[in-house]
Formats: sequence, C-alpha cells, structure tokens
Amino acid sequence: MDITLLRVIATVVSFVTFVSIWAWAWKRSNRARFEQDGLIPFQQD
Repeated sequence: MDITLLRVIATVVSFVTFVSIWAWAWKRSNRARFEQDGLIPFQQD
C-alpha cells in the first residue's frame, strides 16, 4: 500500500464524515432542539 492511497482514503473518509455531520445538523427534525440549545447561554439560573 502506497502513502498516496492512504492519503486518498483518509480524505474520502473525512469528507464523508463531514457531509454526514452537515446533513444531520440541517435535518428539520433537529431544528427545534438546536434552537432551544442555542438559548442556553442566555438563561439565568
């Protein structure tokens, strides 16, 4: 196995991981949760 092939595999795996996280974050079903979580710093104890 050549180092270039390992770099290509690492790049592809990283890209697939990035796209998966991006798709999960932009799902409509997660919107309410993220909006609620975004207000946490502004809530007072």
